[in-house]
Amino acid sequence: MDRSESYYKKMTETKVSKLIILLGIPTTVSMLITNIYNMVDTYFVGGLGTSAQAATGILFTLQCIIQAIAFMLGHGSGTNVSKELADRNVSRASKYVSTAFFMGLFLGFALLVFGLIFLEPFMYMLGSSDTVLPYAKEYGMWVLISAPFMVGALILNNNLRYEGKAFYAMIGLGLGGVLNMFGDYVFIKIFNMGIFGAGMSTGISQIISFAVLVFFYYAKAQSKISFRYVTKELMLNFDIVRAGFPSLLRQGLASISSGILNNLTKPFGDSAVAAMSVVNKCSSFVMCVGLGIGQGLQPVSAYNFRVKKYQRVKDGAIFTAFFGTGLVAILSLAGMIFPREIIYLFNHDQEVIDYGYMALKYASIGLLFMPLSNVTNMLFQSIRKSELASFLAILRGGLMFIPLLYIFQAMNLGFTGIAISQPIADVLTGLVSAPFLMGFILKNHGKND
Repeated sequence: MDRSESYYKKMTETKVSKLIILLGIPTTVSMLITNIYNMVDTYFVGGLGTSAQAATGILFTLQCIIQAIAFMLGHGSGTNVSKELADRNVSRASKYVSTAFFMGLFLGFALLVFGLIFLEPFMYMLGSSDTVLPYAKEYGMWVLISAPFMVGALILNNNLRYEGKAFYAMIGLGLGGVLNMFGDYVFIKIFNMGIFGAGMSTGISQIISFAVLVFFYYAKAQSKISFRYVTKELMLNFDIVRAGFPSLLRQGLASISSGILNNLTKPFGDSAVAAMSVVNKCSSFVMCVGLGIGQGLQPVSAYNFRVKKYQRVKDGAIFTAFFGTGLVAILSLAGMIFPREIIYLFNHDQEVIDYGYMALKYASIGLLFMPLSNVTNMLFQSIRKSELASFLAILRGGLMFIPLLYIFQAMNLGFTGIAISQPIADVLTGLVSAPFLMGFILKNHGKND
């Protein structure tokens, strides 16, 4: 049996719940490892002082910008690669992934050059204060240097997932996360390199992760990456951008809202910025469970929708929504019950704890609604309903979170307004997304095998 026939049987005959778990668990593990290294980063840098820890929150926004580029190209090409593999057209699948990959390297390099030239104003734009700036510049330089490798790695990671090779995608990203944690300890604790060492650890680990994913793609994927497959074909490039646009909106608005959050938090001092940095890292850790399982749904829904096995897509969406919500609920309990203790793990400063515990408690409630909105958004993106997916992508960041930040600021709610903006946005986004998911599940899509 050749690769394409074996892949067809796997995607269309394996029990849907089992298939989503098989594809989602490796993605979840790799995202957990990535988030753990972000939290370890926050822990080690927290020992360098409140301003240094606040800098990690500033650079988290920059990493969101890099991820926005990568996810647009990775999800955009991956969705189309899945479609072409369903049609047994490996050559055209190779065009999609190769075009996206080299485009991503170019955009990552452009961000590197632009960011280093305008490093100081760029850090201010992301929400840095005068006291945070020296740390943000040292850390930010390394994040920018690694930008092309980070973009390339995430494009490869997503395309491996869409080809059903989630295990190898996990190894590539997971290895980078483990190396980053080890590097933090070596460069900060042993060599006393401070936040410069934390940034260098991030840069080195991203480069290694990129190299490992390149190796796995050449060894395991059906589609191939080569410059000879890069095409100027307008419709092919449009297909990548159109399918990936919801990811750009979702992650891009996360970057913008994070920058606005940093700037609105800045008047309350470095302790408040550091507290929100810890809260966002903890929230991201919990959220990645729901996202990971949701990303397990994407290749399943993309492939089965293409071959008209609509009931499998519906069953997969229902399972993912319930399973993801259950896992997130279990993890969110810790943030609701022990918010002070969790903040204390990362920073012993009482002022940081006082700011952070309330924000973490509220954020943990909002997280319960995120699997529902993420599954709905990812479902429509994977079945190439890009217009609806784009609308759903702008809900949280564009239509909810950013307006709420400014509304609560105008109401003079102080730091409380900042702390409750994000969870309220999460709740509203989940409630608005639910009818779209139900509409898809109840709709008669025609022929169903």
